[in-house]
Amino acid sequence: MATLEIRQDVGDSAVVIAVAGDIDTATVDALVKNLGTVLNAASCHPQKLLIVDLSEVTYFGSAGLNAVLGCYESARAEGVAVRLVASADEVMRPLQVTKLDAVIRPYSTVADAIAGRDTDQS
Repeated sequence: MATLEIRQDVGDSAVVIAVAGDIDTATVDALVKNLGTVLNAASCHPQKLLIVDLSEVTYFGSAGLNAVLGCYESARAEGVAVRLVASADEVMRPLQVTKLDAVIRPYSTVADAIAGRDTDQS
C-alpha cells in the first residue's frame, strides 16, 4: 500500500507544502485536497507564493503530474505563483519527459524557490 506524508507551513515568505512518499492513483486524492487547502492559504498570503516541495517524493506518476499542473493552473487564475522543489530522478524524469519542467521550473531547495534563485545558471 502506498503511503504519502504531507506537511503544510504558512511562513512569512511563502506557503509551503512538503510531500514525502509515493504520488500515484492511490494517494493523489489526498494530495489534491491538500493542494487546494494550501492554494487557498496562498491566495490570502501577502506574498502570494506557493512552494510545492517534492524533494522527498519516491514515486511521481501521471497522477502526480496532473495534480501539480492543476494546482499551477488554478494558482495562476488566482494570481498566486507556484514554485516546485525537486531534484530526485523519480520526480525530475517525469517532469522532463512531459516538458512540464519548462512550465513549472524546478528549484533545488525551498530556500532557492522562495528567493526565486536559479541554481542552474551563473
